[in-house]
Amino acid sequence: MLYAFFDEAGRLRRDAVARQVEASLAAGASGIAVLGLGTEVHKLGRDERRALVEWTIADVAGRVPVAVTVADGNVPDMIDSARFARDAGAVWLILQPPRPPASGAHLIEFFGAVADAVDCPVGIQNAPEFLGIGLSPTDLLALNAAHPNITVVKAESTALTVAGIIAELGGRMRVFNGRAGFELLDNLRAGVNGMIPGTETIDLQIGIERALRAGDESRAEELYRKLLPAVAFMMQGLATFLLYGKLIAAHRLGIAPSENRIPSDTATPTGLDWARRFAAELGPLPA
Repeated sequence: MLYAFFDEAGRLRRDAVARQVEASLAAGASGIAVLGLGTEVHKLGRDERRALVEWTIADVAGRVPVAVTVADGNVPDMIDSARFARDAGAVWLILQPPRPPASGAHLIEFFGAVADAVDCPVGIQNAPEFLGIGLSPTDLLALNAAHPNITVVKAESTALTVAGIIAELGGRMRVFNGRAGFELLDNLRAGVNGMIPGTETIDLQIGIERALRAGDESRAEELYRKLLPAVAFMMQGLATFLLYGKLIAAHRLGIAPSENRIPSDTATPTGLDWARRFAAELGPLPA
């Protein structure tokens, strides 16, 4: 999931999109996603969201699938944004629930109306820990049964919770998790189809996944031990992740840090020092 970087005038930075895409692909990422919680989607205007979609798809240039999160607050706007992303070249979409929270039945109706309007696989952002709203596995299966292109669950949950979701879905839907790769090994052991972390540690996360899937558990554990301190530092909440995860990413990418877009936490001198230390310990991301 790409971060949104801002310049001193508050504008989105085109260079940061290109650098994140190239670093992620050079590291071996099997896909790129944009406009999720890590992209601070709810701080972006419609034109900014569309620009990020177009920039991302142009920079990826068909090398891997691109997923776009759709996060409008009503069905007509969601459909409009979903169709825009699809027409721009998105391979699949991730639908965020509207705010304020709705009931399970209304969420099913909401998501279903958007999914019926597009001709591609659709995932559901099921992140009650961050969004205060989510669907049960029973609801998710009902969505899949009524709308067959809803085939993915994008969770932001503990590995233990995700293991339970995977078991209850019984293989009928694919499951991805995020949380910056926290509990990455146990997510993979639980059977996730993939992870959608930020760009700040993408190289190590790909190395861990490849090692574990190849049966080299000791190598996967070694890489995870290297990764964990930085992830634990920045995963103290969404605001902390957006502030310090993006700062670590900037240092490792070799680009200027992003200016903050309010509402945002403010980095402390200690936090700035620690972010630089974690980035230095992890080393530069590939060019």
